[in-house]
Amino acid sequence: MLSVGILIFNEVEVLDFAGPFEVFGISHDRHRQKLFKVFTVAEHAQIQARNGLLVQANYSFEQHPQIDVLVIPGGYGAEVTELHNPVLKAWVDQVHRQAIVTLSVCTGIFILAELGLLDGLEATTHWMDLQRLAEEYPKITVLQQVRYVEQGKIISSAGIASGIHASLYVVALLSELEFAENTAKRMEFDWAPASTLPLNYSL
Repeated sequence: MLSVGILIFNEVEVLDFAGPFEVFGISHDRHRQKLFKVFTVAEHAQIQARNGLLVQANYSFEQHPQIDVLVIPGGYGAEVTELHNPVLKAWVDQVHRQAIVTLSVCTGIFILAELGLLDGLEATTHWMDLQRLAEEYPKITVLQQVRYVEQGKIISSAGIASGIHASLYVVALLSELEFAENTAKRMEFDWAPASTLPLNYSL
């Protein structure tokens, strides 16, 4: 069973982490066996997400299971405060190098950009932050009007709900298309089959 570690921090966008948590958490194979072990990781035991939601992290930076899929959500915390947090950035850099896939949701991309992990690659983010991403990180080719972009082991997704699209894609990528389609159906989420999608899934 693969493990999915979802980074959370103060002022994280709720659906950015809750959407992927739901996707990976309910995905199962044809024998009804779960495909992923999903958990949250944070620098501090409890964080306050956007709009005051209190969340207790499953694990700390110092002690957590192996992470095969790293999910970096966005929100004010990612694009402003945590962007300059050396402890968080060092943890992301270390875990990313060991993971199979790193998935950024919305403005979570800024943390990867700040680490230089996207230099020379294509990426996307929330439509409101595309210009900022392009201006502040000119070594990144910023794509517009796409839900997610796959560049090697890094998959970046656009705003909020696009993180669900990208998470379903990762399920298909790491297991079978059928399992991702079943997850989308269970969630009553309108998702185009990954087999019909180009590398950069357009809006």
